[in-house]
Amino acid sequence: MMEKLLEGIRILDFTNYLPGPYATQRLADLGGEVIKVEPLTGDPARHTGVKRDGMGVVYLANNHGKMSVSVDLKNEGDRDKIMSLVKGCDVIIESFRPGVMSRFGLDYETVKLYKPDIIYCSITGYGNHGQWSKLGSHDINYMALSGMLAQLKDTSGRPIQPSITIADYFGSMAACEMVLALLLKKERSGLGGCHSISLTDVAVSFMGTHLMIHQETSEEQGITLLNGELISYGIYETKDGRFMALGALENKFWQNFCEAVEKEEWLGAHFSFRRDSNPFAKGLEELFANRTFEEWTTLSQEVDCCLTPVLEVGELSSYPYFQENNSIFHDDKGNMKVAMHSGSNNGGKPVPSVGEHTVRLLDKL
Repeated sequence: MMEKLLEGIRILDFTNYLPGPYATQRLADLGGEVIKVEPLTGDPARHTGVKRDGMGVVYLANNHGKMSVSVDLKNEGDRDKIMSLVKGCDVIIESFRPGVMSRFGLDYETVKLYKPDIIYCSITGYGNHGQWSKLGSHDINYMALSGMLAQLKDTSGRPIQPSITIADYFGSMAACEMVLALLLKKERSGLGGCHSISLTDVAVSFMGTHLMIHQETSEEQGITLLNGELISYGIYETKDGRFMALGALENKFWQNFCEAVEKEEWLGAHFSFRRDSNPFAKGLEELFANRTFEEWTTLSQEVDCCLTPVLEVGELSSYPYFQENNSIFHDDKGNMKVAMHSGSNNGGKPVPSVGEHTVRLLDKL
């Protein structure tokens, strides 16, 4: 059923790299028919970064099951073919800088003359209007401006360089959310619509709780009880230099943990602070340091106490949870894939070659 939720919905995808392809990938895995419009040389993600069999893995990870047409949007004839294709589509998603689609004659105001009920979603850094809209930026800039990056600091208070593009992925999901909302509106009213996603605005939308806490207390780090202040909610180092995440906030979980490690005398220290002066905090750190990562991982699966291993990427596919749910798998070419939605296995479909479907979809037009 997951793979048929958007069955019959055709999406024209004018996006490259991230986050656009990740957004359309999620829609494809819900059953949407995604037609990726690529330049004649292909999405740049095909040619950059780490490669597998000559193909960029960023492209491989985010474009399976899509169709590809390759065109030169500066060529009037190719633009005419794309506009003819628009008439049979339900959704357009694009991630060019503001103004680029207008120069191609493929902006919303032009497209809706040909397809009045089209759903049109632009993914931008700072929206389509205002002095910021023309500026080039990347994930780290959106995270920095939104206050999100300041939440990721080392013990000296220095922001940490993330190794995952968090704002990009959040923006992708916001784009999917908006497309689905507009599809529902169209279903009810017959009307299409247009929306511009600002990756910065999406990132700052996650800061609402932090902002209200700061307004009341001047605290910069949000809910302090969840940022490592409590001994029952934090990250602990194991004997072999690995890490475990303990989240035993509720009394029952803390009790289960204390009983499992035979430290019932710690029950009353549940909400004590993780300070050098706190003997319970020191004792908990020493306890974790006396057992290996494997020993703690075994305990985490046997005792219901909100304890989980801090897994490295290379360990994900072998971890029992992901194996049980088939969340991570290999396609028929051996590429490792992740299910976009629980219960969906569309990730096994191949990625298209550049312009693989041009003849089928465009040349006949």
